[in-house]
Parts: sequence; C-alpha cells; structure tokens
Amino acid sequence: MVSFGKRLFLLVFAFSFPFLLWPTSSSFLRAQLSTADHLSEPGFWPTQNATSLSEFAGASACASCHSTIVFTQTTTPMGAAAMHAADSDILHSRQTLNFAFDKYHYEIKTSATRNVYTVTDGTRTLTADLLWAFGTGRVGQSYLFKKDDGNFYEARATYFDTLKNLHFTPDRALTSAKDLEQAMYRPVDISEIRRCFACHTTASSIADHFDEKNLIAGITCEACHGPGANHVAAMQAAKVAGMQPSAAGTIFNAAQLSPADSVDSCGSCHATWWDVKLSGVKGVSNVKSQPYRLEGSKCWGQGGDARLTCVACHDPHKQLQTDPTAYDANCLSCHATTPRENRIADHPGPACPVSIKNCATCHMPKVYVPEMHYNFTDHRIRITRPNDPYPE
Repeated sequence: MVSFGKRLFLLVFAFSFPFLLWPTSSSFLRAQLSTADHLSEPGFWPTQNATSLSEFAGASACASCHSTIVFTQTTTPMGAAAMHAADSDILHSRQTLNFAFDKYHYEIKTSATRNVYTVTDGTRTLTADLLWAFGTGRVGQSYLFKKDDGNFYEARATYFDTLKNLHFTPDRALTSAKDLEQAMYRPVDISEIRRCFACHTTASSIADHFDEKNLIAGITCEACHGPGANHVAAMQAAKVAGMQPSAAGTIFNAAQLSPADSVDSCGSCHATWWDVKLSGVKGVSNVKSQPYRLEGSKCWGQGGDARLTCVACHDPHKQLQTDPTAYDANCLSCHATTPRENRIADHPGPACPVSIKNCATCHMPKVYVPEMHYNFTDHRIRITRPNDPYPE
C-alpha cells in the first residue's frame, strides 16, 4: 500500500505537470515510486540495509544449486562493479595514466604493490594510494582513497575507455581550483559512501553501519535477491526431508514483480522515474538513467508491459548484448512484422515501414554525454527525426 502522504505527493506532482497525468490506476500509484519510498516499505528491496551479516550465505552457497547462473553473473560488469584498486585490470594494464588541467598535472602510476595517485601544481605535490575502484572500465573507472583521518576521498581524475586515459571524474569537473587539495579530491561523507557501495557491492551496510571489512566486492546474487541464508537452509532442509524444495517466501524473486516494479527494482541503482524527477537531473545526463527513459516511452503505457521491462531485454546474469540485432525479437514481440498483419491484443504495435531488423539503431538512438565521454543508448523508445531536440 502507498501511504496517504505518498498518494498526495504523487497527485500534487501530477496536477502540477498535467502532461504526466495518465488514467487513474493503482499500478501507477503503487509501482512508480522513488527508491527511498520502495525502501520504506516492508520486505526486501535492492540497496537495503541488512540487520546481520549472518543473513548472507555468499555466492558459493548459491552456486551449489545455480552454478551456471553464478558463474556467468560474476563475469558481468555488475559482478565487477567495484574492486580494490589493487585488483583493477585497468590500472595493471596501464602502468601510467595522466592528464593536465590548468597548472595541475594528474597521474596514476601502478606497480606490483601500489596504485599511487599524484597531483602537482608545479610547486607542491600530493600523493595518495588508491583504495577502491568503481566500474570495470567499459565506460570508465573512478577511484576512492583515504587520508590519515580515516575518511574517504574521491579522486578528481577518472579513467575513460574512449580516451584510454584520465579526465575529470563525472560531475566533478573544475573551471578553476582554489588550491591543490581541491584540485586533487572531493571529500565524501559516510551517507554518500553507503549509497555508493550499496550499488557497487553486496552486504556493505549491516545494522545501519557501513561494513567495509566484510562487504563483498561487486554485485552478487544477494544484492538483488536479498540475503540468502534462510533460503539456503530451507532448500537444504527440504532435500534432507525428501520434499520438493520451494523458494516461496525464502528469497526475493524480481521475476514475480509487476512490470513497473520490475523496472523500479533495476532503478534502485540505475534511477527510477521518480528518482530522476526528484533529483532534478535534466538534459542528456539523464540518458544514463535507463529506467526513467524507458518509462517515458509512449509504448510504456499506464502500468508497463512485461515485454518492455529491463530484464525482458537484458539478462542480468549474462554479458550485455551490444549487437542491436539481438533485440529485434523483443521489438517484434509487440510490433507487427508487415503492414498487412492485423494488430491484435498481444501485438498492438504497428509494423515499421522501414525494416524489421536493427530496430534499436533507429528507435533507441545513441546520445553523447560529455562528462562521460561516451555515447549511451537512449531507452526512450520513439520515432526519431533529424535535428530533433533531446526529449525530457
């Protein structure tokens, strides 16, 4: 149930922006929520704080029944969303990375034992040993380190694959720096650290405390399905008793969610529709929030469609498919293949007059995001025309 306060907020927001009004439906009010609202509801939701480390079974326990899924998932970008800097293939394969801004020169130098981040203004030099690396490098990889005060600091420099080198960390670019310290880093408070690690690691917050010592690097099974110790125990007990194991009630299964909730589940880290609206992110930067863009598609409708969720096209346990033809079957699960084909309830989309191949190349255009130095696929499915402005 959505509380009265949440319902009132949704209605006030909708009436303030009439173009957002859809026919009244409980699915809209129930499912399209911010991540904070989902986390305030009973039951597990991704990025949730756990009460005890003992609730987690670990991926090896999951592999005892789901070996293939666990193996392929660990090789995905999600599986390696964060790592100790010492384990970064990006850094080890490029012993020296650098870039310059104004009078400041940035460098990351990697040896067998250290990843040293250095910034100099020609007079003074500051150095730090990088501690954590976020991202596999497919787009980029950012870094955290600590100082003697024990607090976290974000390096102002990030590796970008399109540049094969360093540049400003996204959204942290400077036009000028008041001193060498500001040029080198940004302090990160513990509340932000908890949010970052919640989306890049597993079991990072236990009993409302950030647990850097025991967290699991990367997104593993229990980051999306919830702590699994009870589930493992129930499955093992059923087998011992000679009963048919049942996962019901022992583990979170996102496959059973409504379409809108399913997209919101992925939006826990990729930003839900409401997360983006409430954050105020506008322009091409919000193309990175695929759930938000997807739910802005005309074909999304009132409550979504199971054929149009994130997981309908992307299996989170497998590598991302980058060949656009791999998604043609998904498009044709809703669209007719020829103009003469009758549009029926389960195929409500009209036939494309141009082609039934490479649908995504036309209807999900690439959008360049300057701070990321990368072209992202826009998940707002639409008919595009030359010189069309970026649709919010």
